Amino acid sequence: MLRIVFAIITGLFGAALLHLVIILALPHFTGKDAETRVIAEGDPNNFYLLSSTYDDAGLSNSDPFVRTAVCSFDLEDGPVRFTAKGSVPFWSIAVYDGASNEVFSMNDRTSVGGALDVLAASPIKLTELRKALPADLQQTILVEMTHSEGYAVLRTLAPQASFDDAAKNFLTEAGCETYASGN
Repeated sequence: MLRIVFAIITGLFGAALLHLVIILALPHFTGKDAETRVIAEGDPNNFYLLSSTYDDAGLSNSDPFVRTAVCSFDLEDGPVRFTAKGSVPFWSIAVYDGASNEVFSMNDRTSVGGALDVLAASPIKLTELRKALPADLQQTILVEMTHSEGYAVLRTLAPQASFDDAAKNFLTEAGCETYASGN
């Protein structure tokens, strides 16, 4: 009797585990994962403002008080620098690798002077940069990424309609550009 109960419990546990693995792996196999959708927004190294309705890539901004922009990038082309300035009540950025693992995040409260200035690069490129840090990167936060492909999500707060234009300007003027020494 004990063997039958053990076999049933083992079977149920195995089935639950198998279903969980299938559900978590499904976005990767369907092409509907976050990275695929961000890449479908358009050319890399450019922030794309999301609207409140789903676009062709299947992305939208569902929070009425938050404005969101996304940018895909590839570090094979060189390090990528994320910049933004503006008068918004709050902003945050999250950088993800190609597998949608969060690599780095910060907000305006943890930035230097309230401005966004982050450079993402491969470990080798960061080592080279740190040996002779260019003057324009003195206040920049350096982020090491082991995967070359990734995407960034930049959000800002627009708690009232009067903040909407400033929020949209902040996001559309934000930079997600390949960094070349001397920029």
